[in-house]
Amino acid sequence: MVREVSSRFAEALSANPQPIDLVRARAQHAAYCEALVACGGTLLRVADDERYPDCCFVEDTAVVAGRRALITRPGAPSRRGEVDAIEVALREVGLDIVRMTEPATLDGGDCMRLGKVIYVGKSARTNADGIRTLASAFPDHRVIALELPAHVLHLKCVVSPLDDDRVLLAEGTIDRTVFPHTVMVPADEQYAANCVAIGSHAIVAAGFPRTLDAIVAAGLIPHPVATSEVRKADGSLTCQSVVVA
Repeated sequence: MVREVSSRFAEALSANPQPIDLVRARAQHAAYCEALVACGGTLLRVADDERYPDCCFVEDTAVVAGRRALITRPGAPSRRGEVDAIEVALREVGLDIVRMTEPATLDGGDCMRLGKVIYVGKSARTNADGIRTLASAFPDHRVIALELPAHVLHLKCVVSPLDDDRVLLAEGTIDRTVFPHTVMVPADEQYAANCVAIGSHAIVAAGFPRTLDAIVAAGLIPHPVATSEVRKADGSLTCQSVVVA
Protein backbone atom coordinates (compact mmCIF):
# COMPACT_ATOMS: atom_id res chain seq x y z
CA MET A 1 0.00 0.00 0.00
CA VAL A 2 1.32 3.41 -0.98
CA ARG A 3 -0.09 6.92 -0.78
CA GLU A 4 0.61 9.71 -3.21
CA VAL A 5 2.68 12.77 -2.25
CA SER A 6 0.59 15.68 -0.99
CA SER A 7 0.69 19.04 -2.77
CA ARG A 8 1.69 20.42 0.65
CA PHE A 9 4.58 18.01 1.16
CA ALA A 10 6.95 20.96 1.56
CA GLU A 11 5.19 21.60 4.91
CA ALA A 12 5.84 18.07 6.23
CA LEU A 13 7.17 17.68 9.76
CA SER A 14 10.95 17.87 10.10
CA ALA A 15 13.44 18.28 12.92
CA ASN A 16 15.62 20.34 10.59
CA PRO A 17 13.36 21.93 7.95
CA GLN A 18 14.87 22.37 4.49
CA PRO A 19 13.35 23.46 1.17
CA ILE A 20 11.63 20.51 -0.51
CA ASP A 21 11.29 20.23 -4.28
CA LEU A 22 7.75 18.89 -4.79
CA VAL A 23 8.32 17.89 -8.41
CA ARG A 24 11.45 15.95 -7.47
CA ALA A 25 9.71 14.40 -4.45
CA ARG A 26 6.92 13.09 -6.65
CA ALA A 27 9.40 11.75 -9.21
CA GLN A 28 11.34 9.95 -6.49
CA HIS A 29 8.11 8.52 -5.06
CA ALA A 30 7.16 7.27 -8.53
CA ALA A 31 10.57 5.58 -8.82
CA TYR A 32 10.01 3.99 -5.41
CA CYS A 33 6.66 2.61 -6.56
CA GLU A 34 8.32 1.22 -9.71
CA ALA A 35 10.90 -0.49 -7.50
CA LEU A 36 8.15 -2.10 -5.42
CA VAL A 37 6.66 -3.57 -8.58
CA ALA A 38 10.11 -4.71 -9.77
CA CYS A 39 10.46 -6.56 -6.45
CA GLY A 40 7.24 -8.46 -7.16
CA GLY A 41 4.76 -6.24 -5.35
CA THR A 42 1.27 -5.27 -6.49
CA LEU A 43 0.40 -1.70 -5.57
CA LEU A 44 -2.65 -0.65 -3.60
CA ARG A 45 -2.71 3.12 -4.13
CA VAL A 46 -4.40 5.56 -1.76
CA ALA A 47 -4.97 9.12 -2.99
CA ASP A 48 -3.09 11.98 -1.34
CA ASP A 49 -4.90 14.47 0.88
CA GLU A 50 -3.77 18.08 0.88
CA ARG A 51 -4.88 18.43 4.50
CA TYR A 52 -2.00 16.17 5.51
CA PRO A 53 1.47 17.14 4.25
CA ASP A 54 2.99 13.90 5.66
CA CYS A 55 0.40 11.53 4.20
CA CYS A 56 2.84 9.76 1.82
CA PHE A 57 4.49 8.31 4.95
CA VAL A 58 1.78 5.68 5.09
CA GLU A 59 3.78 3.22 7.22
CA ASP A 60 2.99 5.19 10.38
CA THR A 61 -0.77 4.71 10.00
CA ALA A 62 -1.05 0.92 10.17
CA VAL A 63 0.70 -2.21 11.41
CA VAL A 64 -0.16 -5.36 9.46
CA ALA A 65 0.50 -8.97 10.45
CA GLY A 66 -1.26 -11.78 8.67
CA ARG A 67 -4.81 -10.72 7.83
CA ARG A 68 -5.11 -8.20 10.65
CA ALA A 69 -4.32 -4.49 10.62
CA LEU A 70 -3.93 -2.22 13.61
CA ILE A 71 -4.91 1.32 12.59
CA THR A 72 -2.61 3.47 14.67
CA ARG A 73 -3.00 6.78 16.45
CA PRO A 74 0.12 8.66 15.28
CA GLY A 75 2.20 10.47 17.84
CA ALA A 76 2.10 13.77 15.94
CA PRO A 77 -1.38 15.29 16.40
CA SER A 78 -1.29 16.85 12.93
CA ARG A 79 -1.15 13.36 11.37
CA ARG A 80 -4.02 11.63 13.14
CA GLY A 81 -6.56 12.30 10.41
CA GLU A 82 -4.41 10.37 7.92
CA VAL A 83 -5.59 7.03 9.26
CA ASP A 84 -9.21 7.23 8.11
CA ALA A 85 -8.49 6.67 4.40
CA ILE A 86 -6.03 3.90 5.29
CA GLU A 87 -8.65 2.06 7.35
CA VAL A 88 -11.07 2.19 4.40
CA ALA A 89 -8.43 0.86 1.98
CA LEU A 90 -7.43 -2.03 4.23
CA ARG A 91 -11.04 -2.99 4.93
CA GLU A 92 -11.64 -3.12 1.18
CA VAL A 93 -8.89 -5.74 0.74
CA GLY A 94 -10.46 -7.87 3.46
CA LEU A 95 -8.24 -7.27 6.48
CA ASP A 96 -9.56 -7.58 10.02
CA ILE A 97 -9.30 -4.08 11.49
CA VAL A 98 -8.42 -3.01 15.03
CA ARG A 99 -8.51 0.73 15.73
CA MET A 100 -6.20 2.29 18.32
CA THR A 101 -7.84 4.74 20.71
CA GLU A 102 -6.81 7.56 23.04
CA PRO A 103 -4.53 7.86 25.05
CA ALA A 104 -2.46 5.35 23.08
CA THR A 105 -0.08 6.66 20.42
CA LEU A 106 2.01 4.60 18.05
CA ASP A 107 3.79 5.21 14.75
CA GLY A 108 4.12 2.21 12.46
CA GLY A 109 7.72 3.23 11.80
CA ASP A 110 8.46 2.11 15.36
CA CYS A 111 7.31 -1.45 14.59
CA MET A 112 9.32 -4.21 12.90
CA ARG A 113 7.98 -7.74 12.41
CA LEU A 114 10.23 -10.79 12.16
CA GLY A 115 8.08 -13.88 11.82
CA LYS A 116 6.00 -14.11 14.97
CA VAL A 117 7.91 -11.38 16.80
CA ILE A 118 7.13 -7.67 16.62
CA TYR A 119 9.85 -5.34 17.85
CA VAL A 120 8.60 -1.90 18.86
CA GLY A 121 10.62 1.19 19.68
CA LYS A 122 9.83 3.33 22.70
CA SER A 123 9.99 6.78 21.13
CA ALA A 124 8.57 10.29 21.31
CA ARG A 125 5.81 9.11 18.95
CA THR A 126 5.02 5.73 20.57
CA ASN A 127 3.91 5.52 24.19
CA ALA A 128 3.34 2.67 26.66
CA ASP A 129 -0.40 2.55 25.95
CA GLY A 130 0.37 2.23 22.25
CA ILE A 131 2.69 -0.70 22.90
CA ARG A 132 0.06 -2.41 25.06
CA THR A 133 -2.54 -1.92 22.33
CA LEU A 134 -0.14 -3.41 19.77
CA ALA A 135 0.33 -6.51 21.92
CA SER A 136 -3.41 -6.86 22.43
CA ALA A 137 -4.11 -6.52 18.69
CA PHE A 138 -1.68 -9.32 17.81
CA PRO A 139 -1.97 -11.90 20.63
CA ASP A 140 -0.35 -14.58 18.47
CA HIS A 141 2.86 -12.52 18.23
CA ARG A 142 5.50 -11.83 20.83
CA VAL A 143 6.02 -8.08 21.28
CA ILE A 144 9.47 -6.88 22.36
CA ALA A 145 9.88 -3.21 23.32
CA LEU A 146 13.26 -1.58 22.70
CA GLU A 147 14.76 1.61 24.05
CA LEU A 148 15.89 3.89 21.23
CA PRO A 149 18.84 6.29 21.25
CA ALA A 150 17.62 9.81 22.03
CA HIS A 151 18.33 11.12 18.52
CA VAL A 152 16.43 8.34 16.71
CA LEU A 153 12.91 9.21 15.52
CA HIS A 154 11.69 5.66 14.80
CA LEU A 155 12.96 2.12 15.31
CA LYS A 156 13.17 1.53 11.56
CA CYS A 157 15.47 4.53 11.19
CA VAL A 158 18.27 2.24 12.38
CA VAL A 159 17.06 -1.33 11.72
CA SER A 160 14.83 -3.00 9.13
CA PRO A 161 13.95 -6.62 8.30
CA LEU A 162 15.63 -8.53 5.47
CA ASP A 163 13.49 -11.65 6.01
CA ASP A 164 11.87 -13.46 8.94
CA ASP A 165 15.28 -14.08 10.53
CA ARG A 166 17.70 -11.30 9.53
CA VAL A 167 17.82 -7.54 9.99
CA LEU A 168 19.84 -4.70 8.52
CA LEU A 169 21.23 -2.80 11.52
CA ALA A 170 23.23 0.43 11.83
CA GLU A 171 26.37 0.11 13.92
CA GLY A 172 26.36 1.84 17.30
CA THR A 173 22.58 2.09 17.67
CA ILE A 174 20.90 -1.03 19.13
CA ASP A 175 22.59 -4.06 20.67
CA ARG A 176 22.87 -6.56 17.83
CA THR A 177 22.31 -9.52 20.16
CA VAL A 178 18.65 -8.48 20.46
CA PHE A 179 18.05 -9.88 16.95
CA PRO A 180 18.53 -13.45 15.65
CA HIS A 181 20.90 -12.49 12.82
CA THR A 182 22.22 -9.12 11.71
CA VAL A 183 23.73 -7.58 8.58
CA MET A 184 25.62 -4.49 9.72
CA VAL A 185 25.58 -1.02 8.18
CA PRO A 186 28.56 1.27 8.91
CA ALA A 187 27.77 4.08 11.35
CA ASP A 188 28.46 6.73 8.72
CA GLU A 189 25.82 5.14 6.48
CA GLN A 190 23.19 4.87 9.24
CA TYR A 191 20.40 6.28 7.04
CA ALA A 192 20.76 3.29 4.70
CA ALA A 193 19.84 0.82 7.46
CA ASN A 194 16.27 1.46 6.40
CA CYS A 195 15.38 -0.76 3.44
CA VAL A 196 12.33 -2.55 2.05
CA ALA A 197 13.01 -6.26 1.51
CA ILE A 198 10.55 -8.33 -0.52
CA GLY A 199 11.55 -11.92 -1.17
CA SER A 200 15.03 -11.94 -2.69
CA HIS A 201 14.92 -8.20 -3.48
CA ALA A 202 15.68 -5.11 -1.40
CA ILE A 203 14.93 -1.46 -2.10
CA VAL A 204 17.83 0.56 -0.72
CA ALA A 205 18.67 4.25 -0.47
CA ALA A 206 20.95 5.33 -3.30
CA GLY A 207 24.38 6.74 -2.48
CA PHE A 208 25.51 4.33 0.25
CA PRO A 209 28.06 1.99 -1.37
CA ARG A 210 29.08 -0.08 1.65
CA THR A 211 25.46 -0.80 2.54
CA LEU A 212 24.86 -1.79 -1.06
CA ASP A 213 27.78 -4.22 -0.84
CA ALA A 214 26.37 -5.65 2.41
CA ILE A 215 22.97 -6.21 0.79
CA VAL A 216 24.54 -8.04 -2.14
CA ALA A 217 26.70 -10.14 0.20
CA ALA A 218 23.53 -11.08 2.08
CA GLY A 219 22.20 -12.62 -1.15
CA LEU A 220 19.64 -9.95 -2.02
CA ILE A 221 19.13 -8.12 -5.30
CA PRO A 222 19.37 -4.37 -4.59
CA HIS A 223 17.17 -1.69 -6.12
CA PRO A 224 18.71 1.72 -5.28
CA VAL A 225 16.23 4.61 -5.09
CA ALA A 226 16.92 8.32 -4.56
CA THR A 227 15.59 9.64 -1.26
CA SER A 228 16.82 13.25 -1.06
CA GLU A 229 13.38 14.86 -0.68
CA VAL A 230 11.76 12.43 1.76
CA ARG A 231 14.91 12.61 3.86
CA LYS A 232 14.35 16.36 4.28
CA ALA A 233 11.02 15.46 5.91
CA ASP A 234 12.63 12.91 8.28
CA GLY A 235 11.40 10.12 6.00
CA SER A 236 13.00 7.09 4.42
CA LEU A 237 12.06 4.03 2.36
CA THR A 238 9.87 1.90 4.63
CA CYS A 239 7.91 5.04 5.59
CA GLN A 240 6.38 5.14 2.12
CA SER A 241 4.61 1.77 2.10
CA VAL A 242 2.83 -0.88 4.14
CA VAL A 243 3.53 -4.43 3.03
CA VAL A 244 0.40 -6.58 3.08
CA ALA A 245 1.53 -10.16 2.54
